[in-house]
Amino acid sequence: MSTLPKVYIDGHVGTTGLRIREWLGPRQDIELVTIPEALRKEASARRDYMLASDITVFCLPDDAAREAAAWVEDSATRLIDASTAHRVAPGWVYGLPELQPGQRDAIRQAKLVSNPGCYSSTFILLTRPLIDAGVIAPDAPIAIHALSGHSGGGRSLIERWETPANGLSALPYEAPYAIDRVHKHIPEMIKYSGLQQEPQFVPAVGPFRCGMRVEVPLHASLLQKPVNQVWEVLSERYAGEPFVHVKPILPAGAIEETSFDPQNCNETNSINLYVVPHPSGHALLIATLDNLGKGASGMAIQSLNLMLGFPETTGLPTCA
Repeated sequence: MSTLPKVYIDGHVGTTGLRIREWLGPRQDIELVTIPEALRKEASARRDYMLASDITVFCLPDDAAREAAAWVEDSATRLIDASTAHRVAPGWVYGLPELQPGQRDAIRQAKLVSNPGCYSSTFILLTRPLIDAGVIAPDAPIAIHALSGHSGGGRSLIERWETPANGLSALPYEAPYAIDRVHKHIPEMIKYSGLQQEPQFVPAVGPFRCGMRVEVPLHASLLQKPVNQVWEVLSERYAGEPFVHVKPILPAGAIEETSFDPQNCNETNSINLYVVPHPSGHALLIATLDNLGKGASGMAIQSLNLMLGFPETTGLPTCA
C-alpha cells in the first residue's frame, strides 16, 4: 500500500483542474487519485474520495464548493479551494505565500486554504507592498486595467471564443469583459491589498488562450513618496522570491510593442512585475503572468507543496 500523500482533484476536467493534473501527473512524491468517470458527478462517491485523501483540491462552481467543504469538517482531509466561494471566508487561509511575512507558515499549517483569483492576486502583489510602505494611501482611488486570455473565464468563455462561427479568435483587438457589474474578485482585492475602498476594475479578454497583463496606473497625486521608491519597495519586498520577479526599470525610449507581452510567462508559475515611471511624476505598475499558472493552477500547487512539507518550487516551472 502506498504511503505517499494522496491528492484528489474534485473537478479535474475543468480548465484549472486540467492544468493542476497536468503538472502533478509526473510527480513521484504524491499519489494522484482519480475518481472513475462514471462516478465523477455522484456526491457520495466524491465524498468518499475526498475523505480518503490527504488534500483535496476543489475546481468547482462556488455553490458546489460550499456544499463539499462541509463534508470534511470532522475529518483529517485538508482542502485547497480554487473557486471564489471561500476567499474572504472566516477560517480560511488565503493561499498567496508572498502576501506578507508569516503567510507561508499559515498555509503550511492550514486545514482550509482558499486559492486566490488571477486578477486579484496580481493586483495584490503589485499594491500591497506600496500600501504597507506608505507609498500610496489605503483610501487612494485606484483603477485597474487587466487583459486576460480567454481561458481565464472558464469553459463558457473558452467555448464562446473558440467557436469559429463567433469569429472571436481572429479579433484584432481586446474585448471588454464583465465591465458592467461588480467583479467577483473585488472583495479579495480590497481585503488583502489593504485598500479601504473598491478599486475601479476594467477587465478585458484578448484573442489568445492563456496569458495576462494587469496594469495599475498611479497618478502623481496619489504617490506619497518619490516615484523611484515604487520600484525600490517592490524590489525589496520580493527579493529572493522564486516566482515573483521585479524587472529592472527600462530606460527612456526602450519600451517596445513586445515589452509587456501578456504571454511571456505562459506555461510557468512565474509573474513578472514592472514599474514604468513617467516624466510627469506618474507611475504605471504592470504585471504579466499565465492566468492558469501563477494565476490559478500553479498557485494551488505552490500551496499544496507548502501544506505537504515539500520545497515550495517542486514541480513548478519558472521563467527568467
